[in-house]
Amino acid sequence: MGWLADETGLEKNRANYTPLTPLSKLRRAAQVFPDREAVVYGAHRKTYAEYYDRCTRLASALAKRGIAPGDVVATLLPNLPWHCEAHFGVPASGAILNAINTRLDVDTVAYIFGHGGAKIVLVDTQFLPVAEAAKEQMEGDGPEIIECPDLHAGFSASGRHQTYEALLDEGNASFKWIMPEDEWESLALNYTSGTTGKPKGVVYHHRGAYLNAMGQIISWRMVLRPVYLTIVPLFHCNGWCHTWMMPAVGGTIVCCRDITAKAIFDAVADEGVTHWGGAPIVLNMLVNAKPEDRREFNHTVEVFTAGAPPAPATLARIEPMGFHITQVYGLTETYGPGTEALWDPANDHLQGDDRASVKARQGVAMPIYEHVTVMDAEMAEVPWDAKSQGEIMFRGNGVMKGYFKNPEASAEAFKGGYFHTGDIAVVHDDSHLQIADRAKDIIISGGENISSVEVENTLMGHEAVNLCAVVAKPDDKWGEVPCAFVELKPDAQTTEEEMIDFARSKLAGFKTPKKVVFQELPKTSTGKIQKFELRKIAKTL
Repeated sequence: MGWLADETGLEKNRANYTPLTPLSKLRRAAQVFPDREAVVYGAHRKTYAEYYDRCTRLASALAKRGIAPGDVVATLLPNLPWHCEAHFGVPASGAILNAINTRLDVDTVAYIFGHGGAKIVLVDTQFLPVAEAAKEQMEGDGPEIIECPDLHAGFSASGRHQTYEALLDEGNASFKWIMPEDEWESLALNYTSGTTGKPKGVVYHHRGAYLNAMGQIISWRMVLRPVYLTIVPLFHCNGWCHTWMMPAVGGTIVCCRDITAKAIFDAVADEGVTHWGGAPIVLNMLVNAKPEDRREFNHTVEVFTAGAPPAPATLARIEPMGFHITQVYGLTETYGPGTEALWDPANDHLQGDDRASVKARQGVAMPIYEHVTVMDAEMAEVPWDAKSQGEIMFRGNGVMKGYFKNPEASAEAFKGGYFHTGDIAVVHDDSHLQIADRAKDIIISGGENISSVEVENTLMGHEAVNLCAVVAKPDDKWGEVPCAFVELKPDAQTTEEEMIDFARSKLAGFKTPKKVVFQELPKTSTGKIQKFELRKIAKTL
């Protein structure tokens, strides 16, 4: 089908076919935009020629240390220039990048080190204690730690490990990048807690990252030389692929270590930031910023927001400030954003809640996806009536390869030829999706997924707890936070403060319940906890 009757001599060759990879974009940018600022952070201001040189020396230094194609190199870094460099330098050495969430606890980091098999990890000085403790509890040697000091933020080298700059000094600027022979080759490994307590390794391929990055240029209506502020963590879906996207358009990446209203306003006013992405918590931060933290600017900033629909009141206040908001939706398994809420000019007359309700929809498939839809349990598409519910499903090149070392979970996720998101939605008559509920009780706090099962299992380890259930409690700052309902054992006693401290000692801070309610849990006749009843209570707390 689709072949000419005679295609003699019409074959793939090096002249007419090259595997797609985001690495090619930086190689091109170094030639096309050599003097254009590529990465900015305080006094660190590197052109594309310098950026490419540093990435090349990183790749060379890793290869000299024995990193071979297929090996894993991890990071435990904030949004800093060396993290951007790792997104090119690590795969240019043939290795796979494993960017680890800096908010995770020691046990989880140790698990990821072991499961992913990282041989080297680049670690910010602030997070050295976590990396060292995680390595200490592993069987075997664990990954070699390369320390990344941040003098701009006041984090000097500890002296316990070789530094990142010393590593670059080992590299050769003439090192030949190891480009993929097949675009299906693995590029990155990202761990997501998903709906269970144990993280799953999501594997990205070069083709998906390339296409996702290029597709977002279209969706974001980007032109040449944008200025992008790193709000989305580079450990989260590789920053939604935005670091791989910027060289294609000669963009400047402005790194932001600590996400504050002042830092954002300063970057927009001083650096001319034109684009950034982030969770609704960031929008709320700007809306509620103190007068002394605000800055004036005279251009419109394009913003992608995801994680939870922004509140109508927030949208009504932030857009007049100069920020144009577009709601997007996706998962780690889809390289970040996979749908966008396209704005129809016919809706320009809408204001307030009516405008926000349209903008808060999860939208339609981004250009690179073959099909994004909502299906029922029989894999039939639901009617576009804004009432019939089903599961959001993806098909296309922007879907992960699968879960690392977990073929059963991969097969389950890809049943019927679609990726099953686990999110329940309806479809409006204009084809826009809108999430109606989140399956399997995931709590999304500040854009991060929290497994209610993991938190419940932790609390069940307390000697006074007979039964517990964790649900999402609405929160003005974080969108949602964990709220625990605890049924105590007969004659047992404890306090809310003690339960929270107990959880904090075993979980990352953002996973710790912010509210604990002691009561008998509502159950069905078979003993199943009725979480929908608890959600009603949590909304009133």
